[in-house]
Amino acid sequence: MIDTFRSIARPLTGAGRVSGVALAAALAISVPATMVAAPTPVAAQSRVTLDDAVAALRGISTMKANFSQEDRKGQTVRGVMTLKRPGKIRFEYEKGVPLLLVSNGKSMTLIDYEVNQVQRWPISNSPLGALLDPSRDVKKYGKLLPSSNPAVMSVEVRDPKKPEFGIITLIFVRNANAPGGWQLTNWVALDAQNNRTTVRLSNQRYGVAVSDTAFRYKDPRRTSRRPG
Repeated sequence: MIDTFRSIARPLTGAGRVSGVALAAALAISVPATMVAAPTPVAAQSRVTLDDAVAALRGISTMKANFSQEDRKGQTVRGVMTLKRPGKIRFEYEKGVPLLLVSNGKSMTLIDYEVNQVQRWPISNSPLGALLDPSRDVKKYGKLLPSSNPAVMSVEVRDPKKPEFGIITLIFVRNANAPGGWQLTNWVALDAQNNRTTVRLSNQRYGVAVSDTAFRYKDPRRTSRRPG
């Protein structure tokens, strides 16, 4: 998947100068060393299972959150993430970043408004499958990472037969107000070329009204206007 993005990557202009590759790479993960605590006793780890992660993700009917995305060079962009089950997600980047990433429930689409290009691939080929279809990806390809803090759950998801899809590690924090009692707070992306990107969520809102029109887009190959 990441190799596909390389063919369409171009630098962005202005303060938000980040390559399309770096933005797209945010959708695969490996937890950085600073986020992985020392191993814990087996008894402490047994309190958390992959079922907890699945319940937390499947418990989200709709969700909106602000996100910040940082690549390995420290370049950061921000935006708003919108999620709706089943399988729909949208990453709307801040002004000055001419990219849109959206899933309509069947396929992921990256739109680059700077060069008027569109790239599409099946959800099953995306590391975001762990978010969009947690029972499939988290349970089949995931594993819990050790943590000394019982209020933090880290789940690494990778398909060993498809290393080109990268790794996605989801980080949750206990929150009684979040679905399943666990709130997704961040993830970190590691692609097949070891390019790492961190995504942090804030101001998570659950059960908000989200129209299916949020997961549509205007094809820049037909019009130069970016959707508002």
